[in-house]
Amino acid sequence: MKIKYTLVKTEKNTNARLGKIKTNYGEYETPMFMPVGTLATVKTLSPEELKSVNAGIILSNTYHLWLRPGDEIIKASGGLHKFMNYNGPILTDSGGFQVFSLAKPKDISEEGVKFKNHLNGDELLLTPEKSIQIQNNLDSDIAMSFDECIGWPATYDYVKKSVDRTLRWAKRGQKVFNNERQSLFGIVQGGEYEDLRRYCAEELVKMNFDGYSIGGTSVGEDKTTMYKMVEMSTKYLPTDKVRYLMGVRDPIDIIENVIRGIDIFDCVSPTRLARHGHAYTKYGKINLKNAKYKTDFSKIDEDCDCYTCKNYTKSYVKHLINSNESFGARLLSIHNIRYLIKLTEDLRECIKNDNILEYKEEFIKNYYGKKD
Repeated sequence: MKIKYTLVKTEKNTNARLGKIKTNYGEYETPMFMPVGTLATVKTLSPEELKSVNAGIILSNTYHLWLRPGDEIIKASGGLHKFMNYNGPILTDSGGFQVFSLAKPKDISEEGVKFKNHLNGDELLLTPEKSIQIQNNLDSDIAMSFDECIGWPATYDYVKKSVDRTLRWAKRGQKVFNNERQSLFGIVQGGEYEDLRRYCAEELVKMNFDGYSIGGTSVGEDKTTMYKMVEMSTKYLPTDKVRYLMGVRDPIDIIENVIRGIDIFDCVSPTRLARHGHAYTKYGKINLKNAKYKTDFSKIDEDCDCYTCKNYTKSYVKHLINSNESFGARLLSIHNIRYLIKLTEDLRECIKNDNILEYKEEFIKNYYGKKD
């Protein structure tokens, strides 16, 4: 079944959208934060723990699963859901971001991208057709078009050529796409140039994708530029399709981009931060490696309802992290993912109540006001 997005309400003071996504695994409200499970696992967490933090859609990575264990093996297992035992919707990225971080500019051609396997150094070629074939085999609920992911800043001339290539690749991928239960998203590129963003969005809309992603952000630009690129893209997208912003790191960026009309977000940061002892709280990120938490027997965040905060103290988690015990990273991962999911739940309520700007103001005062 293709996903179906329904716009329920637009917040009266902004472009923030309350919506519902109907998937093969039920209906989910947006805005939504999606945990990242690169190698068919959200690091250290079980599927049951993901459900306990109210996760909906999760992500896996096309490039990494292509190399290990191989998309054909996952297909033979019955698809990604059965392989990893996740009874919920899964989105797979195209592999583009990982590939372009490994490739050199001269390795990008009309055919695709040549690059070296980061595991053994073998030369590989990933094309739009190959990316779609891999994702069809993985049998995710949402697949992404293969696009050219470029850094920031980039010249107008290069971005123009890149956008044209991304559009040609989108058409090639769409042509070979053949999984009836899967939805395919187009990716809007165009750098910081509004005419290119508009051109790319309008051409993708003509192709009638099942949803649209905003690409080319979180690649080195400042926050103001990111927000501008999102605004340049969303206003040319249809209101009855999902809008996805990839790889957003900071809670404030989720808030700001919900205000600009984005529906779904993902990032590896919650689990990555957890492995280094960092936790999100109402009053900003804290580093539990700091000595002051040695005798702090309060929970990580007084406002949090997660398993970690209900059962463990900062002192105990600090002990685990300092002792390199994996349970510490697991507890912090549960907390950090729940924090961002709860943030999007709060934003949904704000849209219902038309008070998202007041929420943002209070969030900034709390999150940036007190320092660790």
